[in-house]
Amino acid sequence: MNEAVLNDAIANPRNLGEMADADAVGTVGNPECGDMVRMWLKFTEKDGRKVIDKASFQSFGCQTAIAVASMATEMLKGRTVEEAKGMTAGDLSGPLGALPPMKIHCGQMVEGALKAALEGGEAGPVAAVKVEKAGAGLQGNLAESLGEAAGPRVGKVKVVLQ
Repeated sequence: MNEAVLNDAIANPRNLGEMADADAVGTVGNPECGDMVRMWLKFTEKDGRKVIDKASFQSFGCQTAIAVASMATEMLKGRTVEEAKGMTAGDLSGPLGALPPMKIHCGQMVEGALKAALEGGEAGPVAAVKVEKAGAGLQGNLAESLGEAAGPRVGKVKVVLQ
């Protein structure tokens, strides 16, 4: 893992926060650890192709999840939708170097949020908590919707409704 890049991404996350005029929004969570990532995308047309103009995120997760999401939003700018759909968790976390095994899910969550935003369907390799398209009843930010997105809690077990 590239400690300098990781520390910079944690200390200075890029593109953090809601995007009011987003074209697509994807939210994914990991019920095992409670982490969540929401990603907003804004598209433009370039040479007749749909291209990601801006990307932003919010995360309830560990520092690695925040760092991966920050790096991913930078990497996505200027990519076509087709290129972005082909990106893996490894691609999105690549600038940070190899993630330790217990942090691989951080990259998978970011990939899931990206693919949920791009496809409007179920999120990728981690359990989907909630997937939304911009303008489709999205209310408030990730913190405000965490309770309803995560579903009811019973003891120490989180029940995820899908």
